[in-house]
Amino acid sequence: MTATTETRKFEAEVAQVLHLVTHSLYSHKEIFLRELISNASDACDKLRFESIAKPELLSGDAELHIDVSWDPEARTITVRDNGVGMSRDEIVANIGTIASSGTKRFLEAMSSEQKTDARLIGQFGVGFYSAFVVADRVTVLSRRADQPAAEGVKWESDGKGEYSLEQVELAERGTSVILHLKADEDEFLKPWTLKSLITRYSDHVAFPIRMPKEVEGKPGDEWETSNAASALWTKPKSDISDEDYQSFYKALGHDFNDALAWTHNRVEGSQSFTTLLYLPAQPPFDLMMGGRDERKGLKLYIKRVFIMDAAEELLPNYLRFVRGVVDADDLPLNVSREILQQNRQLDRIKAACVKRVLDLIEKLAKDEPEKFATFYKAFGNTLKEGIAEDHANRERIAKLLRFASTKGEGSAQTVALDDYIGRMPVGQDTIWYITADSHAAAIGSPQLEAFKAKGVEVLLMSDRIDEWMLGSLNEYSGKKLKNVAKGELPLDEADKKQQEEASKAAEPLLKKLKDLLGDRVSDVRVSPRLTDSPSCLALSDYEMAPHLARLLREAGHDMPESKPTLEINPQHALLKRVEGEGDADKAKDLATLLLEQAEIAAGAPLPDPSAFVQRMNRVLLG
Repeated sequence: MTATTETRKFEAEVAQVLHLVTHSLYSHKEIFLRELISNASDACDKLRFESIAKPELLSGDAELHIDVSWDPEARTITVRDNGVGMSRDEIVANIGTIASSGTKRFLEAMSSEQKTDARLIGQFGVGFYSAFVVADRVTVLSRRADQPAAEGVKWESDGKGEYSLEQVELAERGTSVILHLKADEDEFLKPWTLKSLITRYSDHVAFPIRMPKEVEGKPGDEWETSNAASALWTKPKSDISDEDYQSFYKALGHDFNDALAWTHNRVEGSQSFTTLLYLPAQPPFDLMMGGRDERKGLKLYIKRVFIMDAAEELLPNYLRFVRGVVDADDLPLNVSREILQQNRQLDRIKAACVKRVLDLIEKLAKDEPEKFATFYKAFGNTLKEGIAEDHANRERIAKLLRFASTKGEGSAQTVALDDYIGRMPVGQDTIWYITADSHAAAIGSPQLEAFKAKGVEVLLMSDRIDEWMLGSLNEYSGKKLKNVAKGELPLDEADKKQQEEASKAAEPLLKKLKDLLGDRVSDVRVSPRLTDSPSCLALSDYEMAPHLARLLREAGHDMPESKPTLEINPQHALLKRVEGEGDADKAKDLATLLLEQAEIAAGAPLPDPSAFVQRMNRVLLG
């Protein structure tokens, strides 16, 4: 072994990825070719970008391309690019270790749900390792474009825990990945198989993908291009078929499923740019697994030169599920030529992207309700984040939201705010809703009883984000939104009079309950909300719903303790029993149970579940 040759062990997480990929990726194993071509395309993109500042990097070989060749005798497939290449340190960093913070989630998802296997490859930067699905040994030869021929690197591994590194002489820049196929993978030594995979997965890679012409069953010396090799988004829309759009989406998004919808637009003027934006049919894995901090999928090009995954700069967080490309004629970059400078041009493109996406979703809602239902099921909660994050488009976003309702169909979220307003009787000026941690808890809430009795529709909101969202959605289309469990209910004169009389008649009972409950409540009062249940909690207008406060505490947040207001129905048999109970201990048990059942119905945690059980047993035993 020379001074430039060494054997190293894979980082632990790489070893886990290799084990899972080679043992679990039993379907769609042809994905290896898509991923290696994608990596090669990235290498060509990087070189084209670096050559803007250093044109000499392209000297002698300015036409960037990707070559896919096969050798039936050696039983190898080689994917070669003349892109930027890698240095020794870069090979160790890119192949020997995994820097992605998403790797842990990748491993968890691959371990727990193998049916999602191939869709995960490529989305966490682990596409290279799919080579070991079909190969029992992989060799990488690479030389960086700015390094001399003597600085080439040979990397080799059987994927079982170790890899070797060797310094070699390489006349040409770029990277070759050589796959030594397993004994039962002969199908990939057939040129028509390779060509069909290139057409299916990589047709719209913006560099020529070349294959040798076949001569008597063997690769010849002449090369022919096997893909369209053009940037799809630069073509006129009339020249692009739906199949072309879907094929490009699958390559762009590492997705086996069709996109749900897309919008393709060219803006001309003082600033010209093209956008091609897709709505996936199901959540991408980076969205499902905490994608707010690791956002990819919207690629920025400047005059067809790939610059960066620029989702953060070009779309707000609440639209992070969008996939696509933005190609600008010009945008200023900072000194490092990596980070976009904030300016009016960027703001204009971002505003255009947001408008196009919202236009597309609105079109689905209007013209294709089935597709919209699919979209909303996948991304409705993510879209709700925009209510708080995008003040300028709040009304447009709110118009797209759907909820369950007391006049809807079960738990289905199909009722729009406009639907609700269209059904409001004359004189009603409030959109009523209730939040809970499940649909069953919402529809069964005692706070709804008076509204049901009067036929007033109430929106049932049971997603965790709803309570937070509603902090920013106080009004829609001139109508106030109000929680049925919060604040004072508006009463007509007859109801006010009845409420006053009931409160006056119940004064002794109210005083008794306040004495029995002590500092566990801030107040006890007669409820205008209840018709059938004995008790419920009432919140102030700005108080957080108990179920949300509980979730935040469970997540480690410090939440201020607040004493609830207990509302009672003095006509209920349980309240009559409390009123007539002479035994102080039994009366206290009954009063406390009235409070605790109201807390349970509101989603609040019981302070002492064991004491609750003992108290319940005492009451049941009489």
